[in-house]
This record gives sequence, C-alpha cells and structure tokens, in this order.
Amino acid sequence: MIVPYASVMSDDNTRNGVARREYLAAAGGAGATLGLAGCMGGGSGNGDGSGADTATGTPIDTAAPEEEITIQVAADSNFANSQEAIMKTLREDGGLPDNITVEFLAGSFTTGDRRSKYQQILSAGQQKPTVFMMDNGWTIPFIARGQLANLSKVLPGSITETVKQDYLDNMVATAQGQNGDLYGIPLFADFPTIQYRKDLMRQAGYSDAEFDKWATEPMTWTRFSEVVKKTMDATGKTGFNWQGAAYEGLSCCDFIEFMGSHGGSYFGTFDNYFGPIGERPVTVDSENVINAVRMMRSFIYGPGNDPAALDGIKDISPDAVVQYKEESSRKPFTNGDVIALRNWPYSININAAEDVFGEDLGVMPIPYAVSQSDSEYETIGGSTSALGGWHLTLNPNATDTRKQAAVQLFKALQTDEVRIKMFEIGGWIPPIPDLIATERTRQLKPIGRYVDSLKVAGENALPRPVTVVWPQESTQIASEVNASIRQQKTPKKAMTDLKKSLESIESQV
Repeated sequence: MIVPYASVMSDDNTRNGVARREYLAAAGGAGATLGLAGCMGGGSGNGDGSGADTATGTPIDTAAPEEEITIQVAADSNFANSQEAIMKTLREDGGLPDNITVEFLAGSFTTGDRRSKYQQILSAGQQKPTVFMMDNGWTIPFIARGQLANLSKVLPGSITETVKQDYLDNMVATAQGQNGDLYGIPLFADFPTIQYRKDLMRQAGYSDAEFDKWATEPMTWTRFSEVVKKTMDATGKTGFNWQGAAYEGLSCCDFIEFMGSHGGSYFGTFDNYFGPIGERPVTVDSENVINAVRMMRSFIYGPGNDPAALDGIKDISPDAVVQYKEESSRKPFTNGDVIALRNWPYSININAAEDVFGEDLGVMPIPYAVSQSDSEYETIGGSTSALGGWHLTLNPNATDTRKQAAVQLFKALQTDEVRIKMFEIGGWIPPIPDLIATERTRQLKPIGRYVDSLKVAGENALPRPVTVVWPQESTQIASEVNASIRQQKTPKKAMTDLKKSLESIESQV
C-alpha cells in the first residue's frame, strides 16, 4: 500500500527533493492547499483542513507513560509478520521504553479497503487503534474532514520540524493541511520496479553484462516485451505479471506508470496535478494515454488477436492480470512460475531471499515508450515509477496515555539506525534521500543489492494527483481502464468515457 520530482540522490541545489521532477516544497504545499480548497464534508473538523477539534489542538505530554501500555498501529500483514524484528530495533536502536509495546494490526493489503475501514473507525470516534498507517494518496481527505490529530500542535517542534526539513518534500506535502501544519509522519517511501529471473533469462541467451546494464538504464517497452517473450519461448514460463484489477493500485500506480512512460497524463502538465480542481484540463483521451491502454492489451492478448492492441508489443502477460493486485501477482512469481513482475520493494526482500531466488533475482527500472525529451509534457515521459509511500497518523480520539506512548514511537522512528533496519527488515525505503543509496545500505541483505535500481526508480517517480476528489476519480479511472483491458470497451471509448466522468467530478467541487 509522494511536485516536479527531483532525483532522490541528486547533487543539485534541491534541498531534499527527488532532480528530474522537482517536487519542491512550495509546489507540493501549494498543490495540497489547492486540493483541499474543495473540502469534503463530514468529520469533526471545521472544514478548513486544520482538523481542529478539541482533541487535535491539545499538546501531548512528551514524558513516557510510567505504566505498562500497548498501543495499536493499523498496518498490514508485512508489518504484523515482522513485529518481533521491528520491536527489537525500536527498543535497541530507537530507545523505545520497555514498558511500551507496539502491536501492528494486519489490515487488508488492498489500499482502498484500508481507507474505507479507517473512515469507519474515525467517523465513529473510536479510541483504537492509536496510530494509522495511511497511504500518501488518500491522507489529505482525512485531513480535510478534520479526522486526524494536528501533529504540528500536539507534538514537539523537534519532531515536526525535523520531518519538514529532512524528509522527502513530496511525501511531506501529502501529509499537510492548507496552512502547512503536519498531520502525518512519512514512514517509508515506495518506488516500484520490474523484478525478473536472471536464471531463466540466461537460458534465453542473456548475460550478466546485460543484467548489470538493465539495473540502472531503462529499456523501452518494445525491447522489454521482446526479452520476456524470448525467455518465455526458451523456458515455457509465464511472462510478465502486474496489477490490473479495478482498484486503487491500478489508477494510482500501474496505469500512472504505463501512461506516464508513454508521455500521457490525467491532467496535462504536472503543474495541474494538484489543482485547482475544476480548472485543470482532463487529458485522458489523448493519443499517448490511449496507446498506453493499447499496450496493456497487447501484453495480454497480442497484436494478432486484438485489433485494439499496440503493434510491436509482444503478448507476455496472462489473462489473469485483469484480476491481479499486489499479492496475487507476486505469489506466482515467488513460486517460480513467472519471469518478470512489476511490484513494490517489499517483494524484492521476499524474492531475493536465499531460499527463493537469491542473487538470481534481477531488478530494473520501469521501461518506457516515449522519452521525456519527446513528451508533450516537460516533466512527464520516459521511465516512470508511481510514487508510493505511507504515513503514520495519530487518532485524535485515543486516550492521553496512549498518545504519550505514540510520541515515544514517533521519536524512536526518527533514529537513522531504525530507518535503515526497517529498510532491511521489510524493504521499506527511508523517507530521507541521504539514507537510500549509501555504502551502509548497499551492505544490507538482500535489499542492498538493489539500491541503485531503487535510486533510479526514485529519480523517475511520479505521484498520483492527490486532491480531495482523488478517491472518486480513482474509482472511475480503475473501472474504465479495467473495462478496456478486459476487452469490454475499446481503449478510445474507455478513455473518452473516463474524460466525461472526471470532468463531471471536477465540476461538482
């Protein structure tokens, strides 16, 4: 389960951006502000994005509670399964007091399901869980509804100012209210890549020298489909898995990558991504966007079997990708049945384990169709990775004692060694640029082998257009794209219908 965006490890004068797309704090903050202008109703806030109810504005006692206490963090199964290792580093490296226990709850791995569950909990004013792990793509609507604690008001400035100064600006912008107050602390960033089986590709005649090049130099989608197809013919394995189900992951991520790598965009130039809602052009019916859908159909059906497929792209994906989400696409790959997989860093840690593929796992940046220099939009095109990531937010309804314990958790997580250990434990990329690709992280096992590929993915990351209407728009996008890759609509018809839907949503704000 993320502003032009600058290179994660850039040496330019960007403070903490990530140099291809300079997602500047000013741009990101302004975008978030504009997105909040069309505030969603409900909740206990006052509608200004401040989240100002009686709970959110009261400073928390920063002294650790004296009694034994357990706080719950709404998370996912990966965190729940790694609880012992996480607690070990929180205590040993982060100084979390022994009397505080953190219980990570295994929520749905599907981001939209988690969003709905959190909405139910917060709307009901429930005291538990104390902390929510929230997708950067839908934290802003919770802020707009006044359902989260205002961390700028309740936490020490030593914590919130460190976040604003040192963390990825693009991540921070998705956890801020209109006035710049902070409502979430970035927990980890996510940069997807293509994982592939080196051992299988060797059977097709590809070499280690090629694998080394692919690790940091994106190839075209045409070349990628040829490489995978040749390996399929040599091994009899399934080709390329990705996430094509009608859910948030398609609209926020896979389709952003396929579309962006063709030079296509939901709302034209990146300057429009965060609003103003109702004043930005909807550009999903452009030729480059339609070609992205055609490519997806080529992957599944092949140009010879689908008149709407894109010429030059081989049929390398199983029919089942139209139903796949993260885990359903990963498991066949991990089980040894698939050659290549588009997925997030957590799955690199799984697949690179010595008892799975070990050093036979290769990782490459997302391929591209249209170079950035040839794109209609200056900051869109070329290899494109959907920028993912998750924040920790505080339940304003939690008891004072549990809030005190949560402060100790936030303090522990701001320790560099904890961030690096989290990277090692679960592939959770530190939300601080200087910690991503270093000599220290290159030594981590097994994720350290792949930090240079992740660095390139970060340099080419593109966020979803996060505004208060994104949840509605995301549903329409996923529905129309999925309908087309199921061959229920032509790509042109699906994108024409989608444009009408998005324009309707925009006009209602």
